Amino acid sequence: MKKHYDVLVIGTGAAGLYGALHISPELEVLSVCKREVLLSNSDLAQGGIAAVTMKDDSYDSHINDTMIAGGHTNNPDSVYELITEGPKDVMNLARLGVEFDKNEDGSYNMTLEGGHSMPRILHRKDSTGNAIVTALSKIVSKLANVTISENTQVINLVKKDGMFFATLLANDEQSVVSADYVLMATGGIGRVYEYTTNSKIATGDGIALAHKMGAVVENMNLIQFHPTAFAHEDRERLLISESVRGEGAYLLNCNFERFMHNYDERCELAPRDVVSRCIMQEEKKTGSNKFYLNISHEDPKFVIDRFPMLFEKLLAEGFDMTRDNIPVYPCQHYLMGGIKVDLNGQTTIEDLYAAGECSHTGVHGNNRLASNSLLEAVVFGRLAAQEINKKAQKGKKPEVAEPENMLLKSGKTPLPHGFRTKIRHLLQKGFYVVPDVEAAKNSLNEVKEIEKILENEDYTLSMDLVEARNAAVIAGIILNDVIRANS
Repeated sequence: MKKHYDVLVIGTGAAGLYGALHISPELEVLSVCKREVLLSNSDLAQGGIAAVTMKDDSYDSHINDTMIAGGHTNNPDSVYELITEGPKDVMNLARLGVEFDKNEDGSYNMTLEGGHSMPRILHRKDSTGNAIVTALSKIVSKLANVTISENTQVINLVKKDGMFFATLLANDEQSVVSADYVLMATGGIGRVYEYTTNSKIATGDGIALAHKMGAVVENMNLIQFHPTAFAHEDRERLLISESVRGEGAYLLNCNFERFMHNYDERCELAPRDVVSRCIMQEEKKTGSNKFYLNISHEDPKFVIDRFPMLFEKLLAEGFDMTRDNIPVYPCQHYLMGGIKVDLNGQTTIEDLYAAGECSHTGVHGNNRLASNSLLEAVVFGRLAAQEINKKAQKGKKPEVAEPENMLLKSGKTPLPHGFRTKIRHLLQKGFYVVPDVEAAKNSLNEVKEIEKILENEDYTLSMDLVEARNAAVIAGIILNDVIRANS
């Protein structure tokens, strides 16, 4: 690893990989990921990627669906950018080797998901995210100008005289690299909650780093709780994709009765936040938290062919999708808020960019429309890279001496177990589907105390300690924003 790079890309999900791919080959790029390249929320994305690619579809229709799902609180300019730029990126993914499912006549097989007025979601079975990041990682890993460093965590990020300095932690050893530009693509915050559909690396690290640098982080209370996560006790819960309901699955209550028609005319295909709140209302009505998803009325062969990954994973848990009621319940899924960026991914700190789930483009409003997340990742990942390319054409930045104290202190006391579990419990208690302001206030006080302990005690530096500190920071921001937005 060199001491200096033109661009530092933090994260290797769809936004990070697609962004790195679009950075000029004349620029040297260091791409770091906390674990292996393919471990990300992007990899877990099942349903697909939404884009206007059919003659009977239109930008206006996709824009309208996005605005309705977001409660018309979306940034209209960001939405327009996403919807109009998206199709060329989706078709580019196909050219890069993503084999989206096709019909017998060679046309793309489009599926319907909640909140969409027509089928416009391209997919690869029920593993679309994996298909995208696998194809991108193969290409990016072969680029002469890109160095990928796995199992490497950025634990400190400082800007001095126009230059960025990052402290990296790998194999318990610290090192420092500098970069002219930084693209933050670190994904979501799900592992700060007790239950989430997110991967184990989704601890909000990039958002915490940007916040500590002074970048504006906003609307962290805009969290999407997916209505149909597989209801079991594992912290990382299997998502039962929106596309299962899009293909005809029914949502049932504890009496095995459909109930969504009592709350919304769109029934099971209402936007995610609506369905989650309806489940909470039905729970109060029935006095039971038992809910199920059932697609047994559809052709078994179709179900298995359409959802092979889900079928196998649920079968391993003792449930046959083609015959059984699948237990489901809402859990944390996606963050709509994050690091404030403009239409080119520029944060409020010059030359610091962010793309994907860690950023806040405003494109999702109060609730993300299904399958707009992968679209946002590639569109704004590319736009950020292109803006970096433009700036880099002005020439190299002058050399800057490394700031003092870039290496973090490591104490002698191993981190005790329980801090992150406590933080998760406090956040879950303070904000789950429907905000509870009083609970949020109580939780915030306790989170702040934990944050002080983690910063001031003489704990041994480790990835666990860094993640615990970041979790406390993220939970504090979320709870603050919940209180502010509901007071």
